[in-house]
Amino acid sequence: MSLPIRDDLRGLTPYGAPQLDVPVRLNTNENSYPVPDAVVEAIGKALQAELRDLNRYPDRDAVALRADLAAYLGHGLTGERVWAANGSNEIQQQLLQVFAGPGRTALGFTPAYSMHPLLAKGTGTAWVDGYRAEDFGLSAAHAVEQVERHRPDIVFLCSPNNPTGTALDPAVVTAVLDAARGMVVVDEAYAEFARPGTPSALSVLPGHPRLVVTRTMSKAFGFAGGRLGYLAADPEVVDAVQLVRLPYHLSSLTQAAARAALAHRGALLATVEAIKEQRDRIVTTLRSRGFRVADSDANFVLYSTGGDQKKAWRELLDRGVLVRDVGLPGWLRVTAGTPAETDAFLSSVEVLP
Repeated sequence: MSLPIRDDLRGLTPYGAPQLDVPVRLNTNENSYPVPDAVVEAIGKALQAELRDLNRYPDRDAVALRADLAAYLGHGLTGERVWAANGSNEIQQQLLQVFAGPGRTALGFTPAYSMHPLLAKGTGTAWVDGYRAEDFGLSAAHAVEQVERHRPDIVFLCSPNNPTGTALDPAVVTAVLDAARGMVVVDEAYAEFARPGTPSALSVLPGHPRLVVTRTMSKAFGFAGGRLGYLAADPEVVDAVQLVRLPYHLSSLTQAAARAALAHRGALLATVEAIKEQRDRIVTTLRSRGFRVADSDANFVLYSTGGDQKKAWRELLDRGVLVRDVGLPGWLRVTAGTPAETDAFLSSVEVLP
């Protein structure tokens, strides 16, 4: 039987990374450290408190959670300037639904997060690729030239960028904002891992009502299974996305678990420095072995295999180490995890001839 799937979706494959049962999984940029026992207990108590009232709908606007997220972000933000959903992917989908859609255009600069064009496709939004330089950099001049050429309704910027890892200079963000007629979305999923002195686009929010900064609790917080993403923006943006959000889109359990995690953020974020140390160790070691490596402000490293990346990926997998083939010829991406995981990865990567 042939289903009446939309013509523009035929032949596409769903987004996803291999979920394989191997000793060392370093392909999805997860936080390798398990949730600490004290936080597990706190989340368990928070969930327990919600169970008797599961016959009732959750707080539709997640007011308390948004206030907690605003307090975490700082920068003078309040709950009225924050919105939350099931992962930053849903946040970005909502932004496309309300500000883009059929007859409108989204612009991104690849290689970047591969979900952005898929989200555009799913919402009927035309996707335009502005591309990056050969060294994966993105200058203000190039970004502005692409914005002026294509006049997009939404511009996606990633900082730190996935899969390359490097953060953007805020001057690029402000230059794009000055040139763009529509919304500018800065995806900061890995912001907590940035190197010292790296500013966030949150500092650019004042006076820019068309700027949106999206974040997630999946990475630094080690809350990937909790599915909680959020944005910071002008209150009018928050009001606008509520036009397209599904009713009661965040369950009571998700809200309770996320609030408990935020209340114990010190314990959860304690792993960030350890992960950054392993990231820098991977960068330094691979470079000492002759590999080309992209600078990283994230919890992963993009490196050149010096040849066929599919063959290199398979060789690592045969040794029990799963990394990510991001579709860039000659490049692979590895997540920075525990010291033992770094040992396993580095011992499996041979020195370039």
